[in-house]
Amino acid sequence: MEPFVIRERKGQLTLLELEAWTRHFPKLTAGFTSRLGGISEAPFGTLNCGLHVMDNEQHVVMNRRLIADAIDQPFEQFTFAEQVHGCDVQVVTAEEAGKGKDSREHAIQAKDAMITNVPGAILCTQYADCVPLFFYDPVNKAAGLAHAGWKGTVLKISMATISSMTHTFGSKPADIRAVIGPSIGVCCYEVDETVAQRVKACLEETKVSSEAAALVLISKENGKYMLNLQELNRILINQAGILSSHIEVTQLCTSCRTDLFFSHRKEGGATGRMIAWIGLKDEGDSRDGLN
Repeated sequence: MEPFVIRERKGQLTLLELEAWTRHFPKLTAGFTSRLGGISEAPFGTLNCGLHVMDNEQHVVMNRRLIADAIDQPFEQFTFAEQVHGCDVQVVTAEEAGKGKDSREHAIQAKDAMITNVPGAILCTQYADCVPLFFYDPVNKAAGLAHAGWKGTVLKISMATISSMTHTFGSKPADIRAVIGPSIGVCCYEVDETVAQRVKACLEETKVSSEAAALVLISKENGKYMLNLQELNRILINQAGILSSHIEVTQLCTSCRTDLFFSHRKEGGATGRMIAWIGLKDEGDSRDGLN
């Protein structure tokens, strides 16, 4: 079953909510934005959330504010990092909450994953084809997000995030839920031999079976490969101890659906960014999120 439900907010913003999670865990807010309903102009039309893509910065900040309003969470607690396609994980405390919301200079630097157990802190990571990884531990009330392009994936950022939740919050992998969000699918993601060799090395390091590996990297007659980053991350998450029954994978491809999403590859790099968000609502907050 598709984990994301597409919702419109007041006929403007189109957002994708992790409805099953937020229904079962009322204090959790989590989802993914589309490209629709903001104020940015072409080629960033319209809900661009990236400050680094040469869009009007005031438009970007307003788009982020619109999202905060749509999910009924305080913009002041929206927390961003400068992503570098690495595998470092930031523990977001009350002091870090809100960094980067309206400025790249004030963002958490050089991190591609964040985890928190602070009520009110909203973690945000940015995408335009890379894979968003959502994590939630309902026992210890801890959440995480990871940005996994091919580089971060083969560096095992998924495993690093789970390990950080385990060591920081006492999370048990068997308790953690995971969702793999909208990203470029195996249908559209062609890679060359250089990338393929890194993926093969990752598959060998983690002792993935030949049958499973064949679903991750599919060779083509032109000497290139189709890469299934979603499946590779699912395998790594499962190997880190998260139960298969606790892992959900979207069917949405950002490259196929440029009517709904930005796609760096499909649009030749001149495009905006979506955000994934996750956070624990403040204990004193009675608001219900999307409606």
